[in-house]
Amino acid sequence: MVGVVFSSIIFLSVFLPIFLLVYYASGKSNVVVLLFSLVFYAWGGPNLLPLLLFYIIWNYVFGLLIEKASTHRRAILSLGLAGNLAGLLYFKYLGFVAGQISTALSLFNVTSLPEFHIVLPLGISFFSFQAISYLIDIYRGDVKAQKSCLTFATYKAMFPQLIAGPIVRYSQLAEELDARSVDAERLSYGILIFVVGLAQKTLIANPLAAPADQIFALQPEQLTVATAWLGVLCYTGQIYFDFCGYSNIAIGPGHMMGFTLPPNFNRPYIAQSATEFWRRWHISLSTWFRDYLYIPLGGNRKSERRTYFNLATVFVLCGLWHGASWIFLLWGVYWGILLAAERAGLGRIVQGLWRPLRHVYLLLAVMFGWIIFRADTPTHAVAIMKAMGGFGAGNSFDTPIEQYFGRSVAITLAVAACASALPSSPAKIPPLDLRELSRVRLAAGIAARTAVLALVIVCLFSVGSGSYNPFIYFRF
Repeated sequence: MVGVVFSSIIFLSVFLPIFLLVYYASGKSNVVVLLFSLVFYAWGGPNLLPLLLFYIIWNYVFGLLIEKASTHRRAILSLGLAGNLAGLLYFKYLGFVAGQISTALSLFNVTSLPEFHIVLPLGISFFSFQAISYLIDIYRGDVKAQKSCLTFATYKAMFPQLIAGPIVRYSQLAEELDARSVDAERLSYGILIFVVGLAQKTLIANPLAAPADQIFALQPEQLTVATAWLGVLCYTGQIYFDFCGYSNIAIGPGHMMGFTLPPNFNRPYIAQSATEFWRRWHISLSTWFRDYLYIPLGGNRKSERRTYFNLATVFVLCGLWHGASWIFLLWGVYWGILLAAERAGLGRIVQGLWRPLRHVYLLLAVMFGWIIFRADTPTHAVAIMKAMGGFGAGNSFDTPIEQYFGRSVAITLAVAACASALPSSPAKIPPLDLRELSRVRLAAGIAARTAVLALVIVCLFSVGSGSYNPFIYFRF
């Protein structure tokens, strides 16, 4: 169940325009935001809408209880957090855990547990973490509990960030939930960010997704050095521009509505170390783990051994947050070990390298991480790595790279390489002033607006043509 995907023609031509018309006509009403958000979520499966409503009511009530309580505040917080975690554990992890128990029982000829066929609700990882941060921030005294159930429901269900993030904390929107304004400049900036995000998704991520998916679907004996490297390069571009694109697609309508959603990416592929990479990648998630897990565990304030333990714990849970499987657990372990190694001394060695070599180190580390993240099983990941190193069983005559690497893929990879060095979110375009004496500045403004319009047309053509448009967030 995918529902109204941001990069679908129904969202672009029906849902968003109607929402904005009704929203502005209503005087930017929270009721309109909430109703459209519930419709947006229910489109992916009306039977899952009660879950979102439960999260809204549960966290609204416990937010008030935590703030008003003079005693047993920790117990109330724990119960509130347990409700959020219960939904996440049931929908996302029960089937996986039961499957592992059944596998273990079969070794002793014991009857296996029944299979659980549980539909994973869209965005449950995002809005569960959002709710957890809300309750903890109230407990810490960082924010006041929202007294209006309508206002809180608007925050929880707001459709731009509901199913694919960024993970927006209540403190970041508290003032704008009560009063916000949208002028022509902010509206145009929101449109610009939205269009850039749509282009990142439809014109870069989607074209790279096709060869990536095809190559990762090959059997180990079909993998050659060239095809394996191509598949990993394509996926490296796809996942960044898909994640970053969807974040911008969410941030853009946020500005159109008068909400300031935080940036989620900051050119992660220009980083010079794994530590720096995680300061730039999926910022709302990495800072969430830092503030609500790493620092409470002690961060780096205790012994070195405890710091390594904290890093390992954070990234193991970060891996499992992405999905209930051994491959995501392995991905988390990989990054935990690498960051611990950099802290233990590898980082100083890397910093002593020539700058281009530091960049090569980071890109290789990231790509090997993406192999684990994208592979179906650990065995599959090893097969791809072996093929990249020339130790696979593939024959270039059996699987020629030309089958996947055409002119369009080559151009898209080149564009992706250049665009990954650019700011993840666009700068504002200065307003046109026909009285401006500088003809150069006026011409630049007109050219920028013409380019944005052309980008919109190309994106709509790409979406309308029915080109490959995968939705990778169903796993999260």
